[in-house]
Amino acid sequence: MLARVVSVFAVALAAILAGHGLLPELGGVTPVLESVLPWLGVVVVPLVALAAVARSRGAVVASLTPAVVWGVMFGPGVLRQPPGGGGDFTVATLNVGVANDLSGEAVRAAAEGRDVVAAQELTPGGPAAKELSRIFPHRFQVGTVGLWSKYRLDDAKRVDVGLGWARALRAVVKAEKGDVTVYVMHLASARPGETSFRDKTLKEAGEVIAKDRSRRLVLLGDLNTATTDRARGNLVPPLRDAQEEAGQGFGFTWPSGFPITRPDHILYRGMEATLAEVREAAGSDHRAAVADLRF
Repeated sequence: MLARVVSVFAVALAAILAGHGLLPELGGVTPVLESVLPWLGVVVVPLVALAAVARSRGAVVASLTPAVVWGVMFGPGVLRQPPGGGGDFTVATLNVGVANDLSGEAVRAAAEGRDVVAAQELTPGGPAAKELSRIFPHRFQVGTVGLWSKYRLDDAKRVDVGLGWARALRAVVKAEKGDVTVYVMHLASARPGETSFRDKTLKEAGEVIAKDRSRRLVLLGDLNTATTDRARGNLVPPLRDAQEEAGQGFGFTWPSGFPITRPDHILYRGMEATLAEVREAAGSDHRAAVADLRF
């Protein structure tokens, strides 16, 4: 009986891993499942142990099936080595945390070595905005999101992504080697059973990006969608993910104490990512995402 239970559970787990994109939303359960999809690999360990207890060769083979599927899906990312070679445009994004008294320290760490920094959950006159304005000569802020830059910003404006209030912006960064159009967005939150509004803002964001004909484009921000979430398909492709191209591991950023998913993204086109990392951010419940991009 134990061997049969282990085998059935293992096959079901492998099927969920491989075919999660085909599952119905199940009242919002599936988007949550997709947000933590890489963690399903942890279940393989007790399955193998139970198969060994059952002394069933078939159960052992079955329990290893989801491990193989997991390895095919996530192994290349875990083993990936960054291309390296430096970057022409260095970026960072951080949700500083609306009640974070240490946000100035957090953004200072994120800004080290960066040409531009995007911040979300800013408070009016708060320490994060003050510290970034001290470090960078150019800035543009819309509501609770902002962009700070080493280079001049042109054509800066707010962007509507269907939130009903301003929480997204666009600006052209006049970088040393050429212009880069940068978007900063903080999309609607997603909770179990409550993803429709988030999905709507993702769709709106995808339409905004699709209409933009800029040669080089970067989207920075808290998109409230995991790398493995099907809803991110509105943006990737056509954009590429810096963490998936040039980062080691999963690059989880939330929650900061023990990150289990990655709602904070650096997406781009017209460039190549050479490095992607995650940095700790004092006082915030998010970690910062950083990347180097080459023209």
